[in-house]
Amino acid sequence: MKKRLIALALVAPLLVSCSSKKDSAYHEEWVKDTNGFDILMGQFANNIENLWGYNEVLIAGPKDYVKYTDQYQTRSHINFDDGTITVETISGTDPAAHLRRAIVTTLLMGDNPGSIDLYSDSDDIALSKQPFLYGQVVDNRGQPIRWKWRAEEFADYLLQTRLQSRSNGLHIIYSVTINLVANHLDKRAHKYLGMVRSASHKYGVDESLILAIMQTESSFNPYAVSNADALGLMQVVQHSAGKDVFRSQGRSGIPSRNYLFDPRNNIDTGTAYLAMLNNVYLAGIDNPTSRRYAVITAYNGGAGSVLRVFSSDKDQAVSIINSLSPDDVYETLTTRHPSSESRRYLYKVNTAQRGYRRVH
Repeated sequence: MKKRLIALALVAPLLVSCSSKKDSAYHEEWVKDTNGFDILMGQFANNIENLWGYNEVLIAGPKDYVKYTDQYQTRSHINFDDGTITVETISGTDPAAHLRRAIVTTLLMGDNPGSIDLYSDSDDIALSKQPFLYGQVVDNRGQPIRWKWRAEEFADYLLQTRLQSRSNGLHIIYSVTINLVANHLDKRAHKYLGMVRSASHKYGVDESLILAIMQTESSFNPYAVSNADALGLMQVVQHSAGKDVFRSQGRSGIPSRNYLFDPRNNIDTGTAYLAMLNNVYLAGIDNPTSRRYAVITAYNGGAGSVLRVFSSDKDQAVSIINSLSPDDVYETLTTRHPSSESRRYLYKVNTAQRGYRRVH
């Protein structure tokens, strides 16, 4: 929590497909948009650093929901990997009141990621009768939190029993930490099973692979964002994978941010891209297990980078892959891919997929 968690240091998936490398105008458009987003994120991080201090910069990422309020003096951080909610404030005036308001808002925020601006200090977060965190956190009596009165009572209890403070040299930082329930990951996954099954049937992609990608990309965080503005549960980038999918479906332009923040649209688009990787970009790989390893790795770093591990010539790369056993393909991709993230990615997704196959 206290280390510098900056979205700019994260590596986004789905940056380049085989076709996009051949389209210089498309590449220039992507670079322009990415540079603009980098500038926005740099300014945002700089504003937080100036207020909170260098070692306190915390920005939303694929598996971290971070929302600032109170003129950036208060923030809520949900770490979906660790299963914790930490609410902090540097307000020197009635910090308990600031924490209380942020705790209640976080516990009762809705399930519409498009309605919350993670890059501002806007306080207009609508409370919902169907909170996103419902069932993922329980109060001191072991009850799930749906109503405002229960959230307020729990906030009061937390402030009385778990309030902590520390100094970072610039400010006294007051905080409260809440643990999510032990099976919070499964509870989030369950929210999207119907959407996953629909996309699986539509595009012929195994449910277990879709779920494994979602877990690895976002830990089922629908608010997920990355440094390249990859969005949502499956971390789709508008100007690369999103545009490829729209183009393949005969649709012009790119999916909007609001479109990709909608969980159903995000899962549909991410699954469609998996199908494109399997059926178009990497269709020449004969063995279905070898092709699955290639598709998984390509979802993170692009199909071109997968093929270049084996040869700079696409046809030769496919031929080499087809001459290898699936175990050899896996070993090559997890040891020789130039991106350490892509090497780890294949291991993570493959491991997660085995677990979902047992369940589903």
